Amino acid sequence: MTNKANAAPKARRPWDLHPALTEERITACARLLARGRTDALAVADSWAGDDAWSIGCRAYSFSRNRLRRAAEAGRYPWLGVLDETHHFVFLIEGVPVRFFRGDADEPSKRTLRQQESEAQQLALALGRDDGAEGLMFRLAVETGEDGEVTCVVFLALRGEEGRVDCFWPVPGVTDASAAEPQPRGTRDRRNDGPSMQLPFPAAVPASRQRGASGQKRAEHRVDLA
Repeated sequence: MTNKANAAPKARRPWDLHPALTEERITACARLLARGRTDALAVADSWAGDDAWSIGCRAYSFSRNRLRRAAEAGRYPWLGVLDETHHFVFLIEGVPVRFFRGDADEPSKRTLRQQESEAQQLALALGRDDGAEGLMFRLAVETGEDGEVTCVVFLALRGEEGRVDCFWPVPGVTDASAAEPQPRGTRDRRNDGPSMQLPFPAAVPASRQRGASGQKRAEHRVDLA
């Protein structure tokens, strides 16, 4: 029989930290992020010079735009945007969340940097809870060698050290991302094949060029008469 006093503590889930952070809502946001990256990969043009850096920038912008447009369209009444800049912060029923691409086990210093507006909004959402100090919520978008989304993890991190209060892999994200159709006209916009070379204009014989020049000079003299 297991001794309850010695049992390992149960892992915290997002909704344990705030009731607005339900599985359904977090999954919807994670799928929007994954679809944004899928769109960016679909229009990538390696022949024209796209590389991991340019694709990463576009994927961040596309994912951010997916969330912003869903919020503006009222697709999810609980979804909002707090900061539309490159420090993008979105809201799940008033709870601020940010996202980043990278390993969920190793968030960077940039990921752990909290914007003032984010901290203020989180204080409003959590109230005067002493356990909310230094807390921040993140969605980590993990990718494979080809840049495709392999996993999205919800994180509750605390302080500059990034102590993990919650580590929850979001279910069903990669399946939804793979099933998402490509943007209209994607194949037409791709340019991975060799460029089409247009033929040079046919050469004009020198005699014809001299004749044309002489005719123009004659016409010019008539105009001056």
